[in-house]
Amino acid sequence: MNNSLSIELLRFKQVREDLKLTQSAFAETLGISSSASDIERGRTKLQGQTVMKLLQEFNINPLWLYGESNKKYLNPNTTDVMPKVITVDNTGNENILMVNVKAAAGYPDNIRDQSWFEELPAFSIPLDRYRNASFRSFQVEGDSMMPVLKPGEWVMGKAVSSLADVTDGAICVVILSDSVLVKKIQKDTKSKGLSLISFNPEYPVIKVEAHQLQELWQVNSKITFDLESNISNFFSQQIQQSIEELKDEIRSLKG
Repeated sequence: MNNSLSIELLRFKQVREDLKLTQSAFAETLGISSSASDIERGRTKLQGQTVMKLLQEFNINPLWLYGESNKKYLNPNTTDVMPKVITVDNTGNENILMVNVKAAAGYPDNIRDQSWFEELPAFSIPLDRYRNASFRSFQVEGDSMMPVLKPGEWVMGKAVSSLADVTDGAICVVILSDSVLVKKIQKDTKSKGLSLISFNPEYPVIKVEAHQLQELWQVNSKITFDLESNISNFFSQQIQQSIEELKDEIRSLKG
């Protein structure tokens, strides 16, 4: 084997050889458009979607593939959704990385690329609630979570290690093999998967299985720049509440 190749490429080839599959048959099984030989020779990057397909089809542990675990196979009923890469500042404290809409498009394919994450903007918050855990900030795209989350706003997500640790009904940033979604999640006890729910009723519910999840970030706060709209909504709610109270008083007088 060529020792100049990265460990994930060497182990990718090892998986194929253990399965006694030809390069073309292996590529077809994984849904790779090019030949598996291109990956094995380092000509084509090993994509995140291919890594997830290895887990789905053969229970291959992604951490083993990248040399971070001695456990080659995973139980398909358990999924590690912890962040695959973190960065730290000059003092050794973990950064809060900012993933804007453009960066989110490349997030799944670069999910284990340390250099890619180091290029992202980073900051820290000197509050106790943002210590002793991993946090990441994601920009909201589209109107699927209106009116709670608006396009361009930012959510702060706290990393969770497994589906068991995430709160049912919470808003989460869900990292799949081909997309980054901000949705309300609902656990499915039968399939062990999740339903991804939009607040905007025009968007359908998305069903995902546990093995499709790469990372989960439970949202605990948001950053907004639309204060005028929020203030207007507040006063509208106050007026509506006053009207309802007045109606109740009138009903009680009539009674």
